[in-house]
Parts: sequence; C-alpha cells; structure tokens
Amino acid sequence: MKPFLFLTSLLPLALFAPAFAAEEVRVYSGRHYNTDRQVYKKFSDQTGIKVRLVEASGISLVQRLKSEGKNTKADVIILVDAARINNAANAGLFGNIQSSSLDQSVPSRYRDPKKRWFGLTRRVRAIIVNPALVSPSSVTSYSQLASPALKGKVCLRKRKNVYNQSLVADQLALKGTAKVKTWLKGLTNNVRQPYFGGDIGLIRAVAQGQCGVGVVNHYYLARMRAGVNGKKDQQFANKVKIVMPKPAHVNISAAAVSRYSKNKKNAVKLIEYLSSPQGSAGLAGPTYEFPLKGVGGSTYLKGMTKFTPDRVTISQLSRYNKEAIRLMTEAGWK
Repeated sequence: MKPFLFLTSLLPLALFAPAFAAEEVRVYSGRHYNTDRQVYKKFSDQTGIKVRLVEASGISLVQRLKSEGKNTKADVIILVDAARINNAANAGLFGNIQSSSLDQSVPSRYRDPKKRWFGLTRRVRAIIVNPALVSPSSVTSYSQLASPALKGKVCLRKRKNVYNQSLVADQLALKGTAKVKTWLKGLTNNVRQPYFGGDIGLIRAVAQGQCGVGVVNHYYLARMRAGVNGKKDQQFANKVKIVMPKPAHVNISAAAVSRYSKNKKNAVKLIEYLSSPQGSAGLAGPTYEFPLKGVGGSTYLKGMTKFTPDRVTISQLSRYNKEAIRLMTEAGWK
C-alpha cells in the first residue's frame, strides 16, 4: 500500500486533477499498478473531474465499505477477480448503473446482468511448463494436470488465492461436482510441495526445474519477459513455455459504483471511460492484461494471444466460489 495515495494525502492526488477542476470522484482500487494513474490523469484532463485514489487489497476494501456504510467516501470500487466483485455486489455494496455506453463497451459475458458492475480488463489462467521436464503438448487443458504422468511435477499457489478458487469454480460450472472432485484428487496428488504464495515465485520454480508445470495468470509471465522485475526474472521467464488451455478460463478486473456514492454521475463517467476501448487498453497495455476486446500488440505476449474463452460467465464463478473452496479443502489443496 502506498501512503501517498490515501484520501488524506491531497498533494499527490492533484496529479490526476487539472487546476480548474471543481468536481471529483473517489476511487477505492484493488489494482496495484502505477500505470493506472496515467489513465486516471487522462480522464481528468478530458473531463476536469478530479480523481482521488485509495489503493489496498481487494478484501480489505470490501471490509472497509461494509464498515463505513452510509459514511463511505468511495464513489467507484475497482476489484480483481470475478467472485470477489460479484460477492460484494450480492452483499449490497454497489448501486445499479444504467448506461448505454457501458452496455456497448462491455461484452455481456463481462458485465453483471443486474448492472451492478462492469469489466475493465481480462486475464487468462494459463499453464506454464519447463520443456526439459514436461512436453507442452501434454497439458493443453486443465484436466490434463491431473494425469498420473505429472506425479511430483505440478506446482500451485495456495488455496486461499482467489484466482485458483475461480479456476475451480469455472470447472464446477463446466463439469459438475463429481468430475471436479476426481480432477482435484489427481491434481493435488501431483503437487510438489510447498504451495506458493504468488505466481512470480511459481514461475521461478518452474524455470529452475523445481516443478515441471504450473498454473499462473498470463500477465505475470509477460511482465517478467518484459524485464519489469529485473534481468534475472526475465531470464527465468524466457526458459518456460506458456500454454493457453483449450478452452481457457478468463477472469477480469471490474468496476462498480458505491451504493452510497456522493458523486454517482462522475462515478459513472469514470467507469464509462475506463471500460471504453481507449480506457481498457490504457489499463491493460502496460500491465500485459488483455483489454475487453482484442489482445493488444505487445511482443511479450507471444504465445498468449490465441485463446478461446470457455462458456462460463463471471456470475457463475461467484455462484460456485464457496463450493470450490470446500472441494479444494477436502482434496488437500493447502
């Protein structure tokens, strides 16, 4: 968390506001990318609306909204992971948005049918392999990760990771409880312990041969390829191959208007901008996510841009979240 981004720190927030700005919008964001600020600045430059930003983990922002209630300062809430934002909507934290612009910009699969939230960027839960240990052609689907041939070669993030929870929820929506139980049993039997705290550490482990295969969000690998984390991680990233499963589980970051927003009109304007082709590309490009439409043109996304999303909706990921966690626990996913 960066202290200068709190609402009480007014000086840095002026970076997003022209001197003539008389209106504002307050954003609680679970995204932690400095490049997002450039998108907010462009919005402020175009509209004259000041953006005040608070960044924190998604779970802490949701708890903050609940505790603040009607006294919240938040106008816009931005969260990553489908289940988290949909669960927050079901908890009554968001207001309804009526916007023809959003209906046009955001494909139906990436927005709430009840119009409580709208997608901004996309990320694919992909498979990475060390080709010296595992053939990429042997893991073209999530189900193949449970193959006995991968015994002791699979590395995963911890059960509490929301991205993996949504992956299991995705499989529940597609295949049902019985098949997912069998899959999870085979998958966890293949895991080489320990479970990882983050995708970057997992990529390093696969690159160094500690694991033969792992599951990560695609953009972590792209960022490492681009040298964002330094030359050593760039070298690690170039040692692994990425497989976009057929079909692929796609998750999102998304935005909503606080139920108790004091600046709802400006909040809707900001979300409309962020989900527009310009705004979505502005958020996704520097972070190597995918915009709502298209895949961008970065060379560091080589091997990642050709994928077919499965038919699971974002709302379904939320619906199956609790069952996913229960089954993961029962299977021994730590």
